Amino acid sequence: MDFGFVKVAAAVPEVRVADCVFNAGRIVSLMLRAAERGAALVAFPELSLTGYTCGDLFGQQTLAEEARRALALVVERTRECGAAGVVGMPLAVGHSLCNAAVVFGGGRVLGVVPKSWVPGYGEFYEGRWFVSGREMAEREVVLCGQRVPFGTDLLFGEGDLRFGVEVCEDLWVPVPPSSHEALGGAVLLVNISASDELAGKHAYLRGLVCQQSARTLSAYLYVSAGWGESTTDLVFAGNVLAAENGTMLCESERFSLHEQLLVTEVDAGRLVELRRRTNTFGGAERMFREVEVALRRPDYTGAEGEDFGRRVDPLPFVPSGPEREERCTEVFSIQVLGLARRLVHTKARSAVVGISGGLDSTLALLVTVAAFDRLGWDRKGVVGVTMPGFGTTGRTYRNALGLMEALGVTVREIPIGEACTLHFRDIGLDPSDRGVTYENAQARERTQILMDVANLTGGLVVGTGDLSELALGWATYNGDQMSMYGVNAGVPKTLVRHLVEWAAGREDERVRALLLDVVDTPVSPELIPPSDDGAVVQRTEELVGPYELHDFFLYHFLRFGFRPAKIFFLARKAFAGRYDAETIRGWMRTFFRRFFAQQFKRSAMPDGPKVGSVGLSPRGDWRMPSDASAEAWIRETDTM
Repeated sequence: MDFGFVKVAAAVPEVRVADCVFNAGRIVSLMLRAAERGAALVAFPELSLTGYTCGDLFGQQTLAEEARRALALVVERTRECGAAGVVGMPLAVGHSLCNAAVVFGGGRVLGVVPKSWVPGYGEFYEGRWFVSGREMAEREVVLCGQRVPFGTDLLFGEGDLRFGVEVCEDLWVPVPPSSHEALGGAVLLVNISASDELAGKHAYLRGLVCQQSARTLSAYLYVSAGWGESTTDLVFAGNVLAAENGTMLCESERFSLHEQLLVTEVDAGRLVELRRRTNTFGGAERMFREVEVALRRPDYTGAEGEDFGRRVDPLPFVPSGPEREERCTEVFSIQVLGLARRLVHTKARSAVVGISGGLDSTLALLVTVAAFDRLGWDRKGVVGVTMPGFGTTGRTYRNALGLMEALGVTVREIPIGEACTLHFRDIGLDPSDRGVTYENAQARERTQILMDVANLTGGLVVGTGDLSELALGWATYNGDQMSMYGVNAGVPKTLVRHLVEWAAGREDERVRALLLDVVDTPVSPELIPPSDDGAVVQRTEELVGPYELHDFFLYHFLRFGFRPAKIFFLARKAFAGRYDAETIRGWMRTFFRRFFAQQFKRSAMPDGPKVGSVGLSPRGDWRMPSDASAEAWIRETDTM
């Protein structure tokens, strides 16, 4: 099945400066290897047929002719490999010499894109030999016995899968040619380069590649010269970088003494969907000439062992790596500022938070305390209310009280058992009937208490429900579904857990120990009495499914609009060895059934801050009728 993926590759061949036959042989070898691994497109460095560091040899007719013969060799020997290629060479066009990117495949030259911006500063002296493609009027050239399209206005591919090409310096200018190519419809941008290595330069380059892929909603494939280039004055590290919408997919080993070949998977389907949702690209720039190139797509309908060239993150909402601290700080700060603004606007004298000792209420309490600190208000204005009921365990009760005391907020304990028992009698419910009414009555009793305490204290009820619960409808309508401001409304459960753990590292020893115990506590609504030994008997993830799976489904369903088959495929890759296919399929069915059936709760959800790319606010991100049918999604899930 075509899920919109395409394999692309970038290769750094060993070069011998001015030895075009040798260079052609290395290019052929690497291209055949890439094609064997399923690559549809293979990019090679700038001027890789001759070497970038030829200097004044570029003015020699012999080198020019050797480069043409070497290109013909490459084109012919890769005729049957099934992949297209992009290779760099000097090319005489009329009375000018240009630094050209040649696109070829199937035994033909498909088009030539000249370098637009020719550097003439610092260590670069290209203007001595080459002219800018922007100054060239030719629209065709004869190459390998063919008349082929020539110019900076070329795009290659077919349908939704089109790519554009730029050369080295083109990326470093204020408005790169690839920006226009993206607006013209290219979802894959290729840069063939020969950029020398300088201290600190790589980090800047990496940022450029990521940023350009993000601002153009594209995949950006960058390849630069490496081993074999002259080191008379400069050193070339052999960089390969592949980024997709701001995320680095893969990168090569720098300063290698060997050739490099990286193959990765680009999700062109995802990029197309993002552009449709952004609607910035529709009808934008149509000045490009399009060269039809059939790029093969992989068929991923087979077994688990398929060769898939990219990592699928099982926790797409959770930051990792060097950016973890920054991202967690940003999310938490958004929550804090949103609440602080709402407190000031409503002239609230207090903030009332229901504290269960679980993850969500803990994060809400931390946010509320931080908001009061930010405003310079006394933490005693934060009224934490713990409301033990029939299912409350000693562990969560102790954590709830301990956190409130340690954080210095006002502590109130209001048991709900007696009130609920009276309510059961009033409505005629047998207390031994542990069905939905038994559970929801407790949630609604707690919400009533919080609302009334807020009225008594001139306060605002801070909601604790998270994004995952909103998606699944795992909340009691007019119970814990309701508040005056839901600080966790944009935070999925997997991220809630991560944020509490992150916050633990910023607190003193006492608070840290309590927070880490909350993280380790099984997720439970605690509405059913515990076992005789006090253990939780009602575990949320045994009832509705693992939150890590549901958050994965939610992210790909909402963020990109992926169909169930593609989400299922990605989930199998992300959770290989953890969940089998039938388990994933079963919980995916649950996700779609609940997501559609529970929209009415989201339509009535209170305000709350959006913190990431996915939100469910009926006033912003997600507008859906409450009676929409899930049948199409469930049908595809059942037949995968």
